[in-house]
Amino acid sequence: MIEIEVQNETHQTQQRMRFAAVPRIGEGIRLREPDGYWASYDVLDLWYQRSGFGDVWEPYLHIRMTPGEVAAPEISALQSTGEPLPCAI
Repeated sequence: MIEIEVQNETHQTQQRMRFAAVPRIGEGIRLREPDGYWASYDVLDLWYQRSGFGDVWEPYLHIRMTPGEVAAPEISALQSTGEPLPCAI
């Protein structure tokens, strides 16, 4: 397992997570939101920094929620009110 510091642009948070492989720039990852639901995130940037001990390089990820996922809370709010959903023709 590889421990990576993930900097989340959407929620302005930082946390350390374990991955089986380091995601590449442009790939998508699924993470659990604070409300408990899963959402897709895009990897914006990946960089490595030398750690304070030995010759070890630590990976860092910069992520942002996938644009289609941002609209999902608005749709679920409309569904709960019983109003018809907007549609594009």
